[in-house]
Amino acid sequence: MSQSYFVYIIASGQYATLYVGVTSDLVGRVWQHKQGLVEGFTKKYDIKQLVWFEVHEDVNMAITREKQIKKWKRDWQINLIQPMNPLWDDLYEQIVL
Repeated sequence: MSQSYFVYIIASGQYATLYVGVTSDLVGRVWQHKQGLVEGFTKKYDIKQLVWFEVHEDVNMAITREKQIKKWKRDWQINLIQPMNPLWDDLYEQIVL
């Protein structure tokens, strides 16, 4: 059985503050952000809305991708979100089903 790793972007609202992360438990990690349990940047700026994610089977590939996206210009990050989630809906409800 293979493990999945997720690179994700959460936002404080549409076109608002963004945070890029990586995790092996997307549902649990986003829940932690929503509950304000993650100290630091996301808690300070009230970043709780899952707006984009992708799945990787290799942890090193996921970490590399996270680092790549974190270095991108904001416009590039927004252009990554738009095709998957043009209305910037919170995708959390879709992943907990």
